[in-house]
Amino acid sequence: MLIRFMLKNIYSFGEEKEFNMIPAPRFTRLKEHKYQKCGIEILKMASFYGANGAGKSNLIRALDFLRKIVVQGSLPSSMAIRRMKHFHSFKESMFLAVEFISNDTPYVYGIEIGEKAVLKEELYISGLGKEKDELVFERSTESDKQNLKFSKELLKNDKIRLLKDILEKNLIKQNRTALKIISELDDELFIDAGNAFRWFNKKLMIITPEINLEGALADVLDTNDLFNEFVQQTLESFGLGIKKLVTIKKPVEEFFGEDNKTDMEVLLNEVAKSPHAIKRFYTSEGDPVIVLEENGEVVAKQLKTEHENKEGETIQFDLSEESDGSRRLIDYLPFLILTLAGDNTFIIDEIERSIHPLLIKEIVEKFSTDNTTKGQIIFTTHESNLLDQQIFRQDEIWFVEKDSSGSSDLYSLCEFKEHNTKDIRKGYLNGRYGSIPFLANLKDLNWGNDDFRK
Repeated sequence: MLIRFMLKNIYSFGEEKEFNMIPAPRFTRLKEHKYQKCGIEILKMASFYGANGAGKSNLIRALDFLRKIVVQGSLPSSMAIRRMKHFHSFKESMFLAVEFISNDTPYVYGIEIGEKAVLKEELYISGLGKEKDELVFERSTESDKQNLKFSKELLKNDKIRLLKDILEKNLIKQNRTALKIISELDDELFIDAGNAFRWFNKKLMIITPEINLEGALADVLDTNDLFNEFVQQTLESFGLGIKKLVTIKKPVEEFFGEDNKTDMEVLLNEVAKSPHAIKRFYTSEGDPVIVLEENGEVVAKQLKTEHENKEGETIQFDLSEESDGSRRLIDYLPFLILTLAGDNTFIIDEIERSIHPLLIKEIVEKFSTDNTTKGQIIFTTHESNLLDQQIFRQDEIWFVEKDSSGSSDLYSLCEFKEHNTKDIRKGYLNGRYGSIPFLANLKDLNWGNDDFRK
């Protein structure tokens, strides 16, 4: 579960900003929108509004950047482009931190990054503002030398002191993050590092407009009966005209045929090198296909839809034949079931993309009122129809806006102290809360001038 996210000097964010999922005490409505975790309340949902270019997507990108460097265990080769360029702050460090709950334990993980180097990295068991944070590890870089700090209690162990020395001298490098390395140490004394790493790797899931989950869906649909049942019921409720979502599975030789033996052999070699991995490729029409080893046989799996014609006959369609909206909704199927199944946190950029406003409103409303949910959804949107106090608490609505220097600002609707009967959609469109586009007078553009046509 995500509690809060802090960022500084990354993408369009200059000065340090904070986003949190902590309910404002004065709001007593919509109690079903809150979870009780580790003795505190956490919101199950949040939305971000703002004009194009305000920084909504950059907020998601920053969190995704943090997730990637933790999971991959290293910094990307080029870091300068991620600095807040408006402030000419290429020499200033970047700061990212997140507070979260993993395996019923609250943690705070933070990292400070300079030019191609991790300057500081730390993991604490969070006191949640009530108690003192408890050190798991701290790491710092000084003149290319790595310094690692554990708790005094942990350092009483001779084995830990030896591991500390090995980590500092041989394993932790200035362009690598330490959390992954420490989490992989086979010792129960590092269970907290393992819990924290698994949250980034397994529980934090980020969906951008470019991401495509259809290939992975083909395998899950084929191997998980409960998920298959959920998918079919959910698709029917969407009213897309799709009768069923199915996985077509064939031996890889049969799938490729005689004309594509070269491509097939490349994939077979890749699978042989990594027998537990799933390889993806795309058909000439752009449909995703996965290749994997299953029960000693290499197979290809492709997702298809089934429709019914006027004669009642079933006809199969490739995903490339479906609308962008239908494909986008199919991409959402994993997050819909995983927010029911466990305490997963989904971050979605442009949740309404290619989807009818009434349908996305119904999905969000269903999630917010469903008492069986266990996860969180956090998303950016332009869809003003969602600005309804019957759907959202005020502390679940956030705005992103550029200030005069070009830096992104971040603030919650609850700062405006609106009454719960207020039409916040109307107020937002009228500019009451900021974060809307500056609309120039189109008459001033001289579109009626025909000189350019001559």
